[in-house]
Amino acid sequence: MIKDYFSGLTFEEKHILKDKGTEAPFTGEYNEHFEAGIFICRACDNPLYESNTKFNSGCGWPSFDDEIEGAITHYEDLSGGRVRTEICCKKCDGHLGHVFVGEQITTKDTRHCVNSLSIRFKSYSKLQRATFGAGCFWSVEKLFKATEGVYLTSVGYMGGDTDNPTYKEVCTGTTNHVEVVDLYFNAEKVSYFILLNLFWANHNPTTLNRQGFDNGTQYRSIVFYHNEQQLIEVEQSIKEQQENWENEIVTQVIDSSTFYRAEEYHQNYLNKNNLGSCRI
Repeated sequence: MIKDYFSGLTFEEKHILKDKGTEAPFTGEYNEHFEAGIFICRACDNPLYESNTKFNSGCGWPSFDDEIEGAITHYEDLSGGRVRTEICCKKCDGHLGHVFVGEQITTKDTRHCVNSLSIRFKSYSKLQRATFGAGCFWSVEKLFKATEGVYLTSVGYMGGDTDNPTYKEVCTGTTNHVEVVDLYFNAEKVSYFILLNLFWANHNPTTLNRQGFDNGTQYRSIVFYHNEQQLIEVEQSIKEQQENWENEIVTQVIDSSTFYRAEEYHQNYLNKNNLGSCRI
C-alpha cells in the first residue's frame, strides 16, 4: 500500500505539494528567514536543504543554491508554454517549486525557487551564535566563513537606532549601525575563544571608528555578546590582548540586538567576485 503523505496537510499546503500550485510572491514565512538549521519537506519530513545554502534572490520565494544530496527529483516542466525544471521531494514526490541556472547570483549559479508551504524549518539547537564588527564586513565574513566549525555566516547591521537600515543609510553614519558578520558555529569544532582570537588577529582594535582606509562609526571594533559566558570570555580576552598593543583597545562590548541582514550582493562578496580582500 502506498502511503498518503498529503492527507494531513491543510488545503493551502495540499494545493502546493499535491496539486503543484504556487503561493503568491513575498507572502511565505521563509522568504526572509535566515537562521541556522535545516529545511524539511512539509508532507513527509524528508531533509531537503541546509540553511547555509539559502540566499535572498529578490524573487519573492525562498531561494537555495544547493540541495541535500539525493533529496530532490528533477522533472522537465512544459506547462504554461515554457520549458522549466520542476523540483519535487524525492521521498513523497511533493511539489517544491522550480530550479533555475545561469543567473549568476551565487557562486554555484543555481536557484531553487521553493514555496514556503512546501517546507518546514528545523533549528540546529546545538549551534551557538556570535557577532563581530571589525571594519569592512566583506573581509570579516571571508575570514570566518573559511573557519572550520563555522556553519553559517551573514553580513549585516547591528547596534543602531533605526529599523531595517540599508547599506546607503548605514554609510552616512547617521543610523549608528555597525557593519558586522553574524555567524553560527559548532562549539565542538571551534570554540568561542578561537573565534575571538581570529577577531583580534585580523583588525586593529585600537583605532576608533576606523580600520585602514575605512573611516566611520560603521567600521568601529565591536563584539556583540549573546550570553553571559560570551561576555565573560570577551572581557577576559581584552585584558590578555591589551598586552599586545601599545595603545588602548577601544573595542566595544555590547549585548546583542536585532540583526538586519544586508542586501544580497554583500553576502559572500569577496568569494563571489574572486577578490582576496576589500582592496584591489
